[in-house]
Formats: sequence, structure tokens, C-alpha cells
Amino acid sequence: MSAGAAGDIAYSDRDFWVADDVFVLNTPENLSSKFLYYALMNQQNKLYQQVRRASIPRLSRESVERIKIPIPDLSEQQRIVAILDKFDTLVNSLTEGLPKEIELRQKQYEYYLGLLLDFPKPPRQSKKTKYD
Repeated sequence: MSAGAAGDIAYSDRDFWVADDVFVLNTPENLSSKFLYYALMNQQNKLYQQVRRASIPRLSRESVERIKIPIPDLSEQQRIVAILDKFDTLVNSLTEGLPKEIELRQKQYEYYLGLLLDFPKPPRQSKKTKYD
């Protein structure tokens, strides 16, 4: 972790250069790296609590290794990742997620507005006279 960023979690699916104070986690075949990323993000507050506050904030390797993460089978991990990826795109992408969500909510609004305000027309009745 770089100074001031101890406890931060990031994900990259590309090769990159790391500094000597960054933990890189390589995952075995039965663990999706993206699933591990989301699981660690879920524990980020715990990691922040383990940061030693000094002139340069540090997080020990042992603090990271002590984190317990339940690991479902790979297909379940992939299902969870797909859901969280969609949610992440929706929440964080100004060009993709937000406009699409606004469009969908507008359509939903128009649909329900139509249901609420389009009353069925009463059946046509012939005029009855008092002599009928």
C-alpha cells in the first residue's frame, strides 16, 4: 500500500507494476480473483481498522492473512461476481449505468402512470325512459 492508502483494495485484470509496499494476491484455480476482490471489499473497514497509524500508514501482511472469506464453488462465485459487476457498473459508470437506469426507470414510470390513469371506460348503456 502506498503512503496514505493503506487498506485500500483494487482489482486489475491486466499486468501492472507494483511498488514494494503493495500486496498482490494470486488465486488458486478454485477461487475467482474477482470474487476475492469483492470479498475483500466487503472486509475493507476491518482492514482500515488494522492500519498502523504512523508517519506512513502501514497494514501488516498478517492482518490481510487473518481475514476469513467463505469460498463457495466456482460457479456460485461467478454468479455472485456477475451480479456485483452489473451493480458496480450501474452505480459507478456515468456513461453506461446511470443513463440506462434512468431510461429504464422512465419507462417503468410511464407504464405505471398509464396503469393508474387509464381507467376502463364504462360500458355504453342506452338511455332508458321512465316508460320502459
